[in-house]
Amino acid sequence: MEEGKLGRVCVTGGTGFIGSWIIKRLLEDGYTVNTTVRSDPERKKDVSYLTNLPGASQKLQFFNADLSNPESFSAAIEGCIGIFHTATPIDFEENEPEEIVTKRTIDGALGILKACLNSKTVKRVVYTSSASAVCWQSKEEEVMDESYWSDVNILRALKPFAWSYAVSKTLAEKAVLEFGEQHGLDVVTLIPTFVLGPFICPKLPGSVYSSLSLLFGDKNPLTASRTHVVHVDDVARAHIFLLEHPNPKGRYNCSQGVVTVEEIAEIFSTKYPEFQIPSLEEVKKIKGPKLPHLTSKKLMDAGFEFKYGLEEMFDDGIQCCKEKGFL
Repeated sequence: MEEGKLGRVCVTGGTGFIGSWIIKRLLEDGYTVNTTVRSDPERKKDVSYLTNLPGASQKLQFFNADLSNPESFSAAIEGCIGIFHTATPIDFEENEPEEIVTKRTIDGALGILKACLNSKTVKRVVYTSSASAVCWQSKEEEVMDESYWSDVNILRALKPFAWSYAVSKTLAEKAVLEFGEQHGLDVVTLIPTFVLGPFICPKLPGSVYSSLSLLFGDKNPLTASRTHVVHVDDVARAHIFLLEHPNPKGRYNCSQGVVTVEEIAEIFSTKYPEFQIPSLEEVKKIKGPKLPHLTSKKLMDAGFEFKYGLEEMFDDGIQCCKEKGFL
């Protein structure tokens, strides 16, 4: 396997929405990439969307690994200078108890960090957290920076949609930062908000569906009355920015801004009149949490620039859904 000019890095969860886009970006930038996929003895999983990426035949290598067996990541991490840990158990239907999901998330993340320590080559780990690890508070805040942590007791008491995921992401992020401090491993975390835009994975990402749910005829979208949003390419670029930054510290919010469901409906009805959009009166009846703006000042002060505005996020997502036959 040819080494890229910038070295070898590993992306866990490379078949996912964010992971696959990070791989795309890394290959474009000249990195050699290892990525992990769950064991697939019958080869039923199609990864051609990754193997067909420009540069993949020379610079992308697949490894079998599973968060239930953290040691399985060692081979993929060996020889890497940086790790992007995007893999995480997602169980929005709550098929498993929260304690099991949380334990697997934390054990998997810490097992990967131990493999990074043992490798002797890993210089930095960028952990993909979630806005759900920040915004669940006892009182509503308009704006939140990285100093806020979700209150897991509130999540466990109220049990909002995807609450067990939010608990697992909050406690796992705390655990990886603590492990980094204790063991002298350079660990930073990126906190994306609602990720929108195009996708190369074959499955329609949940956040893209939710953001476009008015176009899909869903009168009760999962989106809140106000949602914090970011383009997938900005998320991928932010991950790589944190890997390459000389001295990043701690947590970084990654959000381009906030949008209300009324603003989404207005964009759709103006730019996509071929779709049957609910009237503004109907849209105004949609009730849901008013999510805070997760300010990305720290990330921008470090030198990162967001490339994509609100309309581009929706345009890119809609165009991709059309091309893939979802719309």
